[in-house]
Amino acid sequence: MSPARAAETVRGPILAFDTATTMAVVALGDAEGRLLAEASWTAGYRHGEELLARLDALLSGARVELGALAGIVVGTGPGAFTGLRVGLATAKGLAHGLQIPIVGVATSTALLRSAANGSGPGPGATGRFVLLLPAGPSDRILIAGGVPRLLVGGMDPDVEVGATLVAVDLTDRAPADAVERGERARAGIAAALVKIGAERIAAGTPDDLAALVPEYVSLPRGVHSEAGRVEWSRDPR
Repeated sequence: MSPARAAETVRGPILAFDTATTMAVVALGDAEGRLLAEASWTAGYRHGEELLARLDALLSGARVELGALAGIVVGTGPGAFTGLRVGLATAKGLAHGLQIPIVGVATSTALLRSAANGSGPGPGATGRFVLLLPAGPSDRILIAGGVPRLLVGGMDPDVEVGATLVAVDLTDRAPADAVERGERARAGIAAALVKIGAERIAAGTPDDLAALVPEYVSLPRGVHSEAGRVEWSRDPR
């Protein structure tokens, strides 16, 4: 779909969802990026069983038909392999079938936008925000300025002076105040996804359906732990 055509179609509501963390979220927004409805649940490993049903319930509750949608927004991670695969496959299937634009938004970007917008900071937060996410059972990823860095085992996050740490899905593996901020940031992820997605669609800059891929960390293969470098796995085109 051409950028011009994508921009023209921003009339109806936008469907957004993210399946990168343990808490999956589905949301509906308008063309101006305002959040209209949302729902979230602890997904575990049941994304394949629950996502379509949750999307259907959200649309039914809002009395919105699939054919009325103007775009799809999907969180691309980094996150769990199963959740991301299900989320991206569902988003691509809907966008292709409905012939509407699709926008992939990094889950980390949406979480940090939520934190910066006031959903996540909480007491004691200052400066800019950096994000801490799990990378398997013992490692973690620190994302600062859009750049991911692998923290192996119990390595402490090296947060620059003035930055505020936001931790998601890391209960007992990150400072309690950072975990609290992560929960507040996650509470605002639906609004952030809708806003970012609406801006991109309105600007006529959606993603190429064929090129859109999830961002997940392949552990232990694909990670050079000695250098603290993270390699994102890509789908073949």
